[in-house]
Amino acid sequence: MKLFSNEVVFRGHPDKVCDQIASAILDECLKQDEGSRCGIEVVGGKGTIFITGEITSEADYDVAKIAKRVLRDIGYHDDYEIIDNIGKQSPDIAMGTNDEVQGAGDQGMMFGYACNETKELLPIAMVILQKLSMKYDELVHGDEDFYPDGKAQITAYYDDEFRIRGIKDFTISYNNSEKDRERTDKILMDYVNGLCAEYDLKVEKFLINPTGKFLIGGFEGDAGLTGRKIVVDAYQSFANVGGGCMNGKDPTKVDLSGAYMARVFAKEMLRKHDLKWCEVQLSYAIGLRRPLAIYIASDKGDLEADEEMYDRAQPAKIISELDMRNICYEKQAMFGHFHD
Repeated sequence: MKLFSNEVVFRGHPDKVCDQIASAILDECLKQDEGSRCGIEVVGGKGTIFITGEITSEADYDVAKIAKRVLRDIGYHDDYEIIDNIGKQSPDIAMGTNDEVQGAGDQGMMFGYACNETKELLPIAMVILQKLSMKYDELVHGDEDFYPDGKAQITAYYDDEFRIRGIKDFTISYNNSEKDRERTDKILMDYVNGLCAEYDLKVEKFLINPTGKFLIGGFEGDAGLTGRKIVVDAYQSFANVGGGCMNGKDPTKVDLSGAYMARVFAKEMLRKHDLKWCEVQLSYAIGLRRPLAIYIASDKGDLEADEEMYDRAQPAKIISELDMRNICYEKQAMFGHFHD
């Protein structure tokens, strides 16, 4: 047996808060102007939230209002100074992504992954942590002793075919009132045990707040920054990760659209070739429509991408096929972009 770990952060984790604020601003821009070009970055800490990046849009938006609304929705107070440092998209980039050229908004590589372990076509341990993070959000909004910040990690046993066989350690670090830890710990452990039982798994050991206490959380406990949780946003270490963050970026940015299409291709190839797992890499050059390469790895070896895949992977065609101007990206930023 081999030991392997994967991790999720909860919706109130400082980095995830920043991801949600950036994505909420993006949503407002796309709602009013579907041609909006956005690359938004957020940093938060100790009473101040700094919002920077580039937006070119006809939308009328208020970043402070949006940021404060996101904070309240997550479960935090909104008494923060909001600094708006947003500028416009570089005209040098716009030359390659305008409606005439329709090229990729950046260079880089993106990965998509699928496996046959669950109905979601994702690894069991990843699905368990995503469901826990969603349940934790419910607890934050329904039980005053649970606070928004937190994260969880599974260290599990895997066989030679990389199938999960048991959970050695289930680590949960969660922000709470520290008034009744016996009760709140039990709520989490009972939920996890029930969830794991659905997959015929047992937890050998829980590590709950291993330091002993987690009273101070959010931006008072740690700074937050967009783009620091790209592994959580993608496949929690079960697959390679591309070089760019998906949050706060409009879909002309292939960090977002390319990653979404790579996931679609991985699921399609999994079903078509009856695979156990499949990983797809797309790569692009800024300003060019056609991907430079599509690489497909699987448990049955490397597979060839056909011309139709190269055609479908052009940014404008991805946006149209996946209706990417009508996705709620704030919701996608909460628990990981790939959960179905």
